[in-house]
Amino acid sequence: MRGSVPGLPSPHPIGALLPAVYLEDDFVQRFTAGLDEVLAPVIATLDCLEAYLDPRLAPQDFVEWLAGWTGLPSTGGLAPDRRRALTRRAPDLLRRRGTTAGLRELLTHVLDDDADVTVAETGGGVTYSSVPGRAQVQAVRPVLTVRVSTGDSSRIAAVDAIVASFKPVHMAHRVESLARGEGGQASQDEREDGGDEQKAEGDER
Repeated sequence: MRGSVPGLPSPHPIGALLPAVYLEDDFVQRFTAGLDEVLAPVIATLDCLEAYLDPRLAPQDFVEWLAGWTGLPSTGGLAPDRRRALTRRAPDLLRRRGTTAGLRELLTHVLDDDADVTVAETGGGVTYSSVPGRAQVQAVRPVLTVRVSTGDSSRIAAVDAIVASFKPVHMAHRVESLARGEGGQASQDEREDGGDEQKAEGDER
């Protein structure tokens, strides 16, 4: 919560704006001084509102608000400088939501600099029948596969959540991780989303 800032002076003290009869009234001046302390942060914020709307200059807690306004998926644990950079790129990224290029760029912002991200999609298309009246040939169900190589295996759950919120809603997805551990050892972890497939099968019925 943003609140009062102790000691912050008001550029427009209320007491000085009152009619002359109140200028020397000690009680009125002390009373309005208390209001000045409450209103000073509001005035200061309005005076530099443009800075609050710029991810490069806004206070860090306000950057989180800006990210929410743009509709970015949750990227908890992201370093402040990366969060600012990602929020600046949000309008362009969201124009490409649902595309492999947009998803790849989003993941490169979220993951470490040394992480490798590969995004591929298989299947999809339309159903058809070469002979009228016969059963349609079913198209292969589309699947989005994201392969991530990173030294921080704890980020894989975040990657899975981001892919789920950024991919086309009708597609199933699979996240495969190759996490680099101690001594150069590599381990593979696979997360697959079956919820969309089950939903799609229910729709076909």
